[in-house]
Amino acid sequence: MNRPSSQYEYMSLDDFEELLPDKPADEKWELIGGRVVRMMVGARWEHHLIAQNLAFGLRRRLYESGAGCLVFLETFYMKKKSIESATLPDVMVRCGPLEPGATSTDDPTVLVEVMSDGSKARDRFEKWAVYQKLPSLRHYVLVERDRAHIEVFDRIGEEWGVRILDGLEATLDLPAIGVSIPLAEIYQNVIAP
Repeated sequence: MNRPSSQYEYMSLDDFEELLPDKPADEKWELIGGRVVRMMVGARWEHHLIAQNLAFGLRRRLYESGAGCLVFLETFYMKKKSIESATLPDVMVRCGPLEPGATSTDDPTVLVEVMSDGSKARDRFEKWAVYQKLPSLRHYVLVERDRAHIEVFDRIGEEWGVRILDGLEATLDLPAIGVSIPLAEIYQNVIAP
């Protein structure tokens, strides 16, 4: 799958996995549709707090409902060979049992990216182009970091629909996992009411 490019480096998921042990500790690497993306480790505190608020809210509600879903935060890979991708979503929900010792999954139900100015185009276009090819995915959630605004892509049958949530009074509904979370909770201690 190596494709010549003067601007980007492309490789297969197999080659990417061989390269990962050699990556510098101060970098985070993803493979998006065969394109290697190298990012610096670290983000603004607001990014981390939003991701944590959302992950903890999801985890609590899923545990209380007995849904059998797991919530992963920022360091657990979503890897899928058919789309040549290995990404580190900010928040990921995967339903059903997971093999002991697994370091990735290829069948998430929900993927969430908290967007910064530097990642917005990649999250909205490049990642979305590969994520929508995941048969298991039911919701792709794009969360703005600096204002209470969320875009939700929902799989409805074989098609995708989009919802826009704006303001702290809105609620993020994720029917595929039976969870609803107020934006006020997602943005708690980040955006004042």
